[in-house]
Amino acid sequence: MTGGGDWQRDLLRELADGDDPDNTSVQSSAATPDALPPSPTRTEAEAAPVPEPPLAARPVPRQVHNPAVPAPTPESLPTVDPRLAIALGNPQHGDSLAQRTGRTLRRLTASASQEVTEQTRFAQELQQPVTTGRVIAVTSIRGGVGKSTVSALLGRTFNHYRHDPVLTLEADAALGTLPVRMGANTVRWSCADLARILTPSMQLTDVTGYLVPVTDGGWLLPAGQGRVGAPLDMHTYLTVTTALRRYFAVTIVDCETLPGEVARTAMDTAHARVVVAPMTAEGVHGTRQVLDWLGQLPHSALATTVVALSAASPDTTLDAKTAAAHLREPGVPVVPLPYDRHLAQGGPIHTAMLGQATRDAAVRLAAEVMQLAVRVR
Repeated sequence: MTGGGDWQRDLLRELADGDDPDNTSVQSSAATPDALPPSPTRTEAEAAPVPEPPLAARPVPRQVHNPAVPAPTPESLPTVDPRLAIALGNPQHGDSLAQRTGRTLRRLTASASQEVTEQTRFAQELQQPVTTGRVIAVTSIRGGVGKSTVSALLGRTFNHYRHDPVLTLEADAALGTLPVRMGANTVRWSCADLARILTPSMQLTDVTGYLVPVTDGGWLLPAGQGRVGAPLDMHTYLTVTTALRRYFAVTIVDCETLPGEVARTAMDTAHARVVVAPMTAEGVHGTRQVLDWLGQLPHSALATTVVALSAASPDTTLDAKTAAAHLREPGVPVVPLPYDRHLAQGGPIHTAMLGQATRDAAVRLAAEVMQLAVRVR
């Protein structure tokens, strides 16, 4: 991850296992045809429902995209079934009316100099220049603890403070919720689709044509189209993230949960990591085990890891200070994310509807992880 030389070509040469380094569209031989978009060269006879040997019994050739032949365009699918979308209701504010009123009164009667100083420091850390794209992996020990929510918060925060391109990438194909949280109405191209198309000659404007523009700015690349299918494989993940680093200053990766193969690969190769821990005794205990594992990796991944201690309920009984102290013992920063009514209701995240404490925590978390990411050369 050095800043000099053609680091992109060197990394692609390693991924291609001896193939032409300019060819970044090699599809992993482990993928099955069901995971690929339909090929325009498939005949009607092949597509007919005629009894055939199982797909797993047939050899699957490595597929290389021919630039002279346009790639098949996947169908654009909604992130939420239209029949269910009407039931989402109106988003509610993260803070109650009494909380918003009280905060306004405190601002009128108290000095805001300390708050402004802290916000300025966070902004400077978030806006640090980078020589090569920084990849930040977000994971957790189990699903449903707010991993995709934290990824979406980080993506929106980085995009708000930075003036260069920011990408939020979904690396969890198990019906992940990142596209919904990012406010995408439909998705089309996935990581696997893009892995067959990317070439070193493509410009940023070419790449963004395959991505989902986010409402508040920035870009989104989903892992799939919300269907149950083949999971994202390690080869595809490395191909896509390696190629996209030269287009985006910051890439937030919403990984699958540990100990999945892609999650382990993402955590091992990222510039910085965020482990989302639920504010429960068992969640904190399991996350501490993950931190101990990171401390055993050969390149000291623990030194570039931040823990987001997330409260999913307003009635949690676990003492937050004790939990944070336990997680800090290995030497990692811990940023508490308070319970937020807007986040708890699910659906798209509207930044303006977040509680003030949640917005402050998201900025602090982004600043902490960016500070660690720029240390990696």
